[in-house]
Amino acid sequence: MTSIRFALNHMAAPSLAIDDFFALTKSLGIREVEIRNDLSGNAILDGTKPEAIKQAAESHGLTIISINALQRFNEWNETRAREAQELIDYASACGAKALVFVPKNDGTGCADGERQANLRQSLTALKPMLDRAGIIGLVEPLGFEICSLRSKTEAAEAIKELGAQSTFKLVHDTFHHHLAGEAATFPELAGLVHISGVSDTAVSVADMRDSHRVLVDGDDRLDNAGQIKALLQAGYKGPFSFEPFAAEVHAVKDPAGALRASMDYLTARV
Repeated sequence: MTSIRFALNHMAAPSLAIDDFFALTKSLGIREVEIRNDLSGNAILDGTKPEAIKQAAESHGLTIISINALQRFNEWNETRAREAQELIDYASACGAKALVFVPKNDGTGCADGERQANLRQSLTALKPMLDRAGIIGLVEPLGFEICSLRSKTEAAEAIKELGAQSTFKLVHDTFHHHLAGEAATFPELAGLVHISGVSDTAVSVADMRDSHRVLVDGDDRLDNAGQIKALLQAGYKGPFSFEPFAAEVHAVKDPAGALRASMDYLTARV
């Protein structure tokens, strides 16, 4: 049986303060975490200093694998450049290894030719910024039909064309992979895998949203177990990070128990 290198995204328990989230992670035997910059009333948005997060992670023996995320990264302008530099600086100061890049997801910038040009412009601008800091850029295509970067193939082509494989990696998100309907996985370029399931039988694939994303169990419609097994067999050795957005997951009274059950379910199937 192959072991899965689990990680935990703060979205798995967003109401927990950062130190409590780190304690939860450690209690599960997980050693890697993702922190976020979109949780109101919590770190990073509440003004927590990066040094405090670094100290908390070190005290629990954890590695911060990423900050999630720079939004609209493929719409490059002065604002985006400033946001990127601030997050790269924060990542450096808190000890995070990488920064996740999320594309525009509002129906704009989707035209063929425009998508690819915007992506290359952003990657070209981001590369020296990341390289100076020694931070990896994790490009995360989203499977939503209105997204300006749905395809891992397009992202991989741009990264390879720029000769930037040492700077940029792909995020394989099991939810978005299913929504995009793209068979290709690029295990050699993958730097992180996000895992979440959908068990609601009433929602169509086209209508699946973040609010449907739960912890993976026997009712999973996305074949997380199959995706994970295929990635491991193809040589992926990186982390598989829980990223459930559903309110019912966030309301669970025993997040450790719920996460442990999902870990056990997946481990038994790969």
